[in-house]
Amino acid sequence: MIKNYQPPQEEKPPDILSWGDIDKLIDHLIPQFEGEFDGLLMITRGGLIPGGILSQAMDISHVLTATVYFPDEVDRKLAWPMFLQFPPDTLLMNRRILVVDDIWANGRAIVIVQGRLAAIGCVCRTAVLHYRMRSNMFPGLSPDYYAAITDRYIVYPWETSVNPRSGSLKGI
Repeated sequence: MIKNYQPPQEEKPPDILSWGDIDKLIDHLIPQFEGEFDGLLMITRGGLIPGGILSQAMDISHVLTATVYFPDEVDRKLAWPMFLQFPPDTLLMNRRILVVDDIWANGRAIVIVQGRLAAIGCVCRTAVLHYRMRSNMFPGLSPDYYAAITDRYIVYPWETSVNPRSGSLKGI
């Protein structure tokens, strides 16, 4: 037996979620929130739909978006991100903001957004539907609120389209 040998792991099929699954995740997430939020910042693109659902359910009308881009030209884990879109500081200062994304896979996007918010003195909390704990790149950091822990690839209903002629899922 070779020391430290680990047999290859079978790749698990993706979890393909329905809109009903999303409703259950949101219903599990909302009771976790502590206190009121003055606004909600959705990280695009994944955070748009869960953020929209949460803003409606929680009656938050101050809704903003941030777009974080990681260049493909360099090693993805070492790439320095750029903000393609970020709200002006004046819309965030002196507010308690809920930062929303669909999944914390490695944490890079949310952590960089948290850093920018902290730099202007904004108090923020983070919420995701799924937390992929094993791939987290930031020991000691995690989302403040999450609906489920997973180690699988997640396909959200807004990431697929059904071809009405064949009934097949595209984009998977």
